[in-house]
Amino acid sequence: MLRRLLAILLPVAFVMVGAVLAPLGAVIAQQQTQEVYVDRLADAGRFAALARTALESERRNALVQEMSRYEELYGIPAVVVAPDGTVVTGSGDRARMETVLEIATATGGVTAALAGERPEPPTTVWPWNTDPLVITEPIGRDSEVAGAVVLVAPTDRLSAGVLTSWGWMALISLLPLALLVSAAMPLSRWVLQPIRRLDEATTAVASGDLDVRVDAERGPPELRRLTESFNTMVDVVRRALDRQRSFVSEASHQLRNPLASLRLAVENLGPYLKGAEAREAHEVAIDETTMMHRMLNSLLAATRLESVTGTEAVEVTGVVETREARWRALGEARGIEVNTDLPDLVWALAPAGGLGSILDELFSNALRLSGGTRIEVRAEDGEEVRIGVLDNGTGLTEEEREAALDRFWRSPRHQNTEGTGLGLAIVADLVREAGGRLTLGDGLADEGRRGFGVVITLPPADPPSPS
Repeated sequence: MLRRLLAILLPVAFVMVGAVLAPLGAVIAQQQTQEVYVDRLADAGRFAALARTALESERRNALVQEMSRYEELYGIPAVVVAPDGTVVTGSGDRARMETVLEIATATGGVTAALAGERPEPPTTVWPWNTDPLVITEPIGRDSEVAGAVVLVAPTDRLSAGVLTSWGWMALISLLPLALLVSAAMPLSRWVLQPIRRLDEATTAVASGDLDVRVDAERGPPELRRLTESFNTMVDVVRRALDRQRSFVSEASHQLRNPLASLRLAVENLGPYLKGAEAREAHEVAIDETTMMHRMLNSLLAATRLESVTGTEAVEVTGVVETREARWRALGEARGIEVNTDLPDLVWALAPAGGLGSILDELFSNALRLSGGTRIEVRAEDGEEVRIGVLDNGTGLTEEEREAALDRFWRSPRHQNTEGTGLGLAIVADLVREAGGRLTLGDGLADEGRRGFGVVITLPPADPPSPS
């Protein structure tokens, strides 16, 4: 965005400077043209006075010498024209004088001068113009015209002077332009800094970090108000989530004691029941209280999982090794063999403080639901970090895998098993918020069973630098 804003501001700065330089350059060219015209017109007036005297006295040598010296000094040929439009005298040879007269006649200046009129001042001479500047001056006094003086001045020096002035003007204009350009960068950063902070904060919130806030004391007033609104929004979302989690946790805790009392009361009814039908109903009631107790425990576990926010660099092998002994003990209690296949060091970007809980949830699912005899936890390092929990149980069908990540979904084969169907869905959400993904597939094939496997793919991370 900074580059795009500069791409807008810098052309505007150049256009502003150009809008000032263009008319100023035109004024400079016009002014220098007028200065040259006035100088040449004064020279033509002086030659007209000399020519009048020379024509009256028939002594033209002094006039010719003066015009020749003038051409040698300034490179401007001068010619005296008779009232009938023919050359009388001038600087240079006859052919050159005829050429000068031809150039002047083409502009209409000779005709006007012989009519006793001075031609209109010339238009502005631009550096790219090559036409000479033609000056004509009537000879005579009052209304009597005895001829005209013609000067044909090259404009190469004038064009060079205009270009030089423009060059200095452009060079001087670099200072304000440099100031505008140098001011554009900090101005753009000042405008965009709150947007950049909002972008970073939004990314953090999207990854689950609801503790992030943006400084609303810097930047334009409009963006400050936007920042304050963002902070307020995050506060509202944070409070709503906290209330939701608190409600689930407190409700689960509050229900445990009444549920325990209810179960105890139902169990105490056993000795007073007579008949097979009554005892069967009694057993169903006990099973229902057991299922409710398991559901409350699962809700509490799900609340703990959902409280995980943000991401951090985690050494995967170390996390697995800290849990391996407990997993093996739990597996032995159920007659299940637990193995691990881990590289030496694997660093991944995982939910902050939550990778262990996630692996515990996946291992617990495999332990309770697989119906197999082996569970293996493995990790692979590469462009992505893959962590898998695989078993050799019955697995899930393709249709069941598609539904397994929906909240509260449970396989028909596991309706009477402890759990709510929340764990796997919450794990998938946490992994997704950390920039990874969770996939379901086959596990450890064994005796015709394809098994079931849950694979977490996480972005790799650099190990933290030692402090």
